Amino acid sequence: MHRRQKPSAPEHKRDLAAHGGALSVSHNDTRSFFNFSQLVLAAGHLKSPPVLKHSKITYFEVEILDVQSKKQICIVDKVPPSSTLLDVKHKFHKACPQWYPSRVGLQLERNGPYLKDSINIQSLAVSSIITLYFTDLGQQVGWTTFFLTEYTGPLLIYLLFYIRLSTIYDQVESTKNFRHPVVHLACFCHCLHYIRHLLETLFVHKFSGGHTPLKNMIKGCAFYWGFTSWIAYYINHPRYTPPSFGHRQVSFAALAFLMCEAGNHFINVALAHQNHSGLKACFPSPTYNPFTWLFLLVSCPNYTYEVGSWISFAVMTQTLPVGIFAFLMIIQMSLWAQKKHKLYLKRFYPEVRRKTAMIPIVF
Repeated sequence: MHRRQKPSAPEHKRDLAAHGGALSVSHNDTRSFFNFSQLVLAAGHLKSPPVLKHSKITYFEVEILDVQSKKQICIVDKVPPSSTLLDVKHKFHKACPQWYPSRVGLQLERNGPYLKDSINIQSLAVSSIITLYFTDLGQQVGWTTFFLTEYTGPLLIYLLFYIRLSTIYDQVESTKNFRHPVVHLACFCHCLHYIRHLLETLFVHKFSGGHTPLKNMIKGCAFYWGFTSWIAYYINHPRYTPPSFGHRQVSFAALAFLMCEAGNHFINVALAHQNHSGLKACFPSPTYNPFTWLFLLVSCPNYTYEVGSWISFAVMTQTLPVGIFAFLMIIQMSLWAQKKHKLYLKRFYPEVRRKTAMIPIVF
């Protein structure tokens, strides 16, 4: 029988040394890989995604400072991350009742723009404390109130001159003089114009719930009401003389006026329903309605029709006050149209780039 010989002591130690060496090499490789990983992570530290930036913040504190003195007015605490700036304004109003939300202007920087009410408060935060600057915007009125007041005045003022009050005209002269048919037609057209504006304000135009300073409404009312008084005084005066070309001039001008009024209404309806489909916002395109075909030439056809109405009314009545008012309306509408045209170019460049702002040019 052969016996298994035990390895000698030197050989046994050699084998253990060999196995131990292998284990040692494996352990050293693991440590080297770990050290290398640490070096890579230290060289390029991974940042947390912006979405999780405030994930651990339960509430924000909004510090409101005066924009002029930089003094602290109040601190609105326990503002949830889902709150909007309008929610902050309501809480600010509770702390300072003299400033209701519509007259509060908040800025992220002293010389920066006023922040919109719909902005989410979390998008403004870099920490749990948000600093905003407060400006008192003064007494405000809603846009619906603004337009209803501005358009109701001319409607009533013109009718007061049309009935020829004794306090305005000489009563004896008013009863003797015959009224030319254009006087009655002018009253009808003028009332139709402002009734359309009033109805569109109530049922067509969509306001975002914003406000405007009261002084703007006062200036608008002074302009419209003052010119209406001047216009109505001359057209309804007992000594008013009819247009030079008589019935033909009045008829063509009245027809143009009615067409411009209809076009203005259909354009306003199209603008109010431009996002009705729920798809991505796009510039209104002409429909089967011929009055909307002006969209092919200009980006603000509502201003084109508005100016056309007043030019037609000036030709129909042939009075200097209406001519001056139409000229001022052309200037004002051109400024508004240029401003809107620039915004349309940014939002709808492919559709608007070949159009003009208000005056159609055909090449």
